[in-house]
Amino acid sequence: MTDTLASQMAAILTEYSAPVQPGHYVTIAGNIETCAPLIGALAEAVLRRGGYPNIQAASMISADYTPYFELYMQLANEQQLDTLDSTMMHWVNTSDILYFIKAPANTKALSAIDPQKIARFRTTQRDFSNAYLQRYDRGELIWVVTAWPTHALAQTAEMGIQAYREFVTKACGLDQPDPVAYWTEFREMQTRLVDWLAGKKHAEIRGPGIEMSFDFEGRTWKSCHGDLNFPDGEIFTSPLEDTVEGHVAFNFPSVYLSNEVDGVKLRFENGVAVDASAEKGEDFLLGQLDVDEGARRLGEFAIGTNMGVQQITRSTLFDEKIGGSIHMALGRAFEEVGGTNQSAIHWDMVHSMKDGGEILIDGELFYRSGEFMV
Repeated sequence: MTDTLASQMAAILTEYSAPVQPGHYVTIAGNIETCAPLIGALAEAVLRRGGYPNIQAASMISADYTPYFELYMQLANEQQLDTLDSTMMHWVNTSDILYFIKAPANTKALSAIDPQKIARFRTTQRDFSNAYLQRYDRGELIWVVTAWPTHALAQTAEMGIQAYREFVTKACGLDQPDPVAYWTEFREMQTRLVDWLAGKKHAEIRGPGIEMSFDFEGRTWKSCHGDLNFPDGEIFTSPLEDTVEGHVAFNFPSVYLSNEVDGVKLRFENGVAVDASAEKGEDFLLGQLDVDEGARRLGEFAIGTNMGVQQITRSTLFDEKIGGSIHMALGRAFEEVGGTNQSAIHWDMVHSMKDGGEILIDGELFYRSGEFMV
């Protein structure tokens, strides 16, 4: 039986997000137990477009992709945690396109694992992350992160599975008469925003729970419109590393490596998070902040623009795109926009701006309560 949603997603992923050309070597990484319909639809689409699908159904790149990841994290000793699976380096260095499918069977699979073990594992993955980012920067690799509806994701979002599938359909623009035309127009809209931001220098963010500022002179802003992530919907930059000042009390929960953290408060001085606390998951938060020197700096500041996403789901892929929100990522910056901060982590945290939040750029009102003013 054909899964219509899988076919629709595979079509737009292979035609719009990361177009497959004849001869492309395409890696599809996903948990075969939870996202078989999309894996199959992608493999079929790649073949029909003349590519060569390589299915990695039990990759160790993320807890989302493997049924035995929890067991590995429980039993692995230090030497095992410090050893990167060499096959991952092979396919990241040989692929033309990578499709990563987030489809966890259990969103809490790592909640009982020692945060230090998780941090050590993440540090070991750095060579893999560096390789695919470097190949992406050189134009040698296209990668897309997407999600497939699972009962675990639906339950975490406090929805039934059918309601969650409908949510994903709308978030992906697959309810539109012509999804490719929809995302093409979306891209044009965001391109106008980042063009306006070109050459600007300073940002101020203020509103309930937030009073922050940073410089971005010499950095660029990038539009995310369905290529690296799908669904998508944000514009972002990497702040100048030592210019972030102020405080934020995030009003949305965040899930990172299966750990839910809520009520996060951060205070920045000279770019460093000098104070950090959380109402829930504080030990995990502090453990990740101490992974390395770069973990306490902001690697990203972004504005969510997908109006098809209007509720928290505790899945970063969707939550950071919420229309009317901003998000900030602790850790690794993006070299493509000029960022230099290095870290083993990149942890996005989301904050709603709909209740009077404002963003000023070089003193001019750019954004208010979820709407762009320019």
